[in-house]
This record gives sequence, C-alpha cells and structure tokens, in this order.
Amino acid sequence: MKNITTFDEHLDGRYGKIGTEKRTEFEIKAKAFAIGEILREARKEAKMTQEELAQKTGTKKSFISRIENGHSDIRLSTLYRIVEIGFGRRINLTIS
Repeated sequence: MKNITTFDEHLDGRYGKIGTEKRTEFEIKAKAFAIGEILREARKEAKMTQEELAQKTGTKKSFISRIENGHSDIRLSTLYRIVEIGFGRRINLTIS
C-alpha cells in the first residue's frame, strides 16, 4: 500500500516545489480552469447562453467556450468586461 500524502505533497512530487517552472505552469492552468468554472456558473445563473454572453461583451462564442474550459489565457480587462458588462456584477481582486 502506498503512503498517504497530503495534496501539497502530491503536487510537489508531480509538479515540483512551489516556485519551479513546472509547478508555476500547473498553478496557472489550474487557476485558468477555476476562473472558467466560476464564469460558467455565473453565466448559467444569469440564464445566458455562451452566444448571448459573447454578443453582450463584444467577444465570440468560441472565446467564451475556451475561457469556460480553461483553454484561454484571459486578460484582466476581458474578465472585468465579462463580469461587469455581461453579468452586471462587480469583481474584487485580492492579492495575498
């Protein structure tokens, strides 16, 4: 039986310690995925299709789809436009 490890230990083993290039790439992709999930849920809450959100925010449906699937590196200005114009909500950014 394998030793049980913490999630952080698992990430260290698979992607390297925090600060290494491989770990940083993983963290960036994980955050892109999380942002996509948050936006997908907000869009569904607003009862909007990807096409409707794209039209409202001046983007394309394929771009909204890539964001929601974590396959696009979204600019902060685009994130604000989607949240504030698309959903009529405010976004707060915290650096910790």
